[in-house]
Amino acid sequence: MLILASLATFMQMMRKIRESKLQIESAIFWMILAMVLVVFSVFPPVADFIAHCLGIYSTANFLFLFAIFLLIMKEFRMTIHISQLETRVKELVQRMALEEKLREEHERQRLQEERNDKRHDKGYEEQNL
Repeated sequence: MLILASLATFMQMMRKIRESKLQIESAIFWMILAMVLVVFSVFPPVADFIAHCLGIYSTANFLFLFAIFLLIMKEFRMTIHISQLETRVKELVQRMALEEKLREEHERQRLQEERNDKRHDKGYEEQNL
């Protein structure tokens, strides 16, 4: 069952990459995890050996601990990435607001100059009449 689930995960990641719905960098984690699970399912002594080396009584407990640890690490990386994206969005919004304000000030100044030019032209015409 673990082999089928691992292969299905790997195939799903490959399909999402081909459909451009998932970046390769994001899929690497899931593809490596799927390959590790295939190794653990095809060669159970590998998981038994690692569990024994870590002092974990049951191989099943090791697999659960391994999965929990990987998911926590993935969550931590995602939190960092989201934080970086939020900072970038905030900076972009601030930059856009400043540019909009400058554009409005420039437009206001241009309109004021046009009004002044019209007044000046009107005053010049009145003097010549």
